[in-house]
Amino acid sequence: MASVEKQVRNGRTSWLVRWRNPAGAQRKRSFPRKFEANRYRVEIERSLATGGYIDPAMSRVTVGEWSTTWLAQIQVKPSTATRYEGLLRVHILPTWQRVSLQAVTHVEVGRWVTDLVDKGLAPSTVRQAHRVLSLLLSLAVKDNRIARNPAAGVRLPRVSAKEKRFLTHEQVSSLADAAGDHGLAIRVLAYTGLRFGELAALRVRHVDLVKRRLQVAESVTEVNGHAIFGSPKTHAARSVGIPSFILDQIAARLEGQPADAFVFPAPRGGVLRLRNWRRQVFDPAVRAAGLDGITPHDLRHTAASLAIAAGANIKAVQRMLGHQSAAMTLDVYSGLFEDDLDQVAERLNDRAQGR
Repeated sequence: MASVEKQVRNGRTSWLVRWRNPAGAQRKRSFPRKFEANRYRVEIERSLATGGYIDPAMSRVTVGEWSTTWLAQIQVKPSTATRYEGLLRVHILPTWQRVSLQAVTHVEVGRWVTDLVDKGLAPSTVRQAHRVLSLLLSLAVKDNRIARNPAAGVRLPRVSAKEKRFLTHEQVSSLADAAGDHGLAIRVLAYTGLRFGELAALRVRHVDLVKRRLQVAESVTEVNGHAIFGSPKTHAARSVGIPSFILDQIAARLEGQPADAFVFPAPRGGVLRLRNWRRQVFDPAVRAAGLDGITPHDLRHTAASLAIAAGANIKAVQRMLGHQSAAMTLDVYSGLFEDDLDQVAERLNDRAQGR
């Protein structure tokens, strides 16, 4: 049980709540008003009775201090960790650095989100910052430092879906031709759906010319100027088919190369870096082909579009792109399957009429 005691010091009255935690240690907390002390007493007694007790000493840790603990234990790719650190430094800690975990409220998190929007931050950036704050508060819940996550359920700005761009076979050919010696990389991206980091990490031993397969086993990202190798985005290796019309070009590129060599190395050797490749190769080729605004990632969308147009089903496209589920693939590319509805209706009509 908890108790409330009146205290008078230097002419000032306060109300002290005393109780013992589950381990038997005495705890206390002072309030300027009696009704606040009584309300807290009821909360303490309820939490002790239901097993949901949170020791106030545990929740006095500040968000800044807890963010260091959280960053030390997360298991994400180096590039993701770097992005999280940036969001903490720029958007989260300026507001929450010295605020204790127990003082973070749902209302205040909502105000913080509104402030970020009012500052002109893109909705996607606001959502990312909120996600990082929510993740570190979620760990505090698991560590019994706070009873619930005050960032959960906060209303977030809506992100407008960016219109995807898909190239035709003719446009892919024009872009590849404009890229000169790098045209094969353009075609591989556009017809296999590899991410750029997966293409850059592709080694000779990952190519099976007999089975016409690329084994996507690695990916590379650039973090603070350093190339960091790791597993593909979904942490699962996958096998991707190679269209026959580019097989001979790939075979010629592999000839005489050691198994560990990169299939698409940088001009001076080593790993191909996206920023350099865009500046020196891709963007000039895009302008030369009259395809302004196209990005390397649009080639991944193009691969999905061309595969679907060729009759690939949703599961085949999922495996090609390395999505975790067919639901994710359908969510991203559902519009490309609309023509299937007409085909299904026509086939049903033919069967019904005995054709």
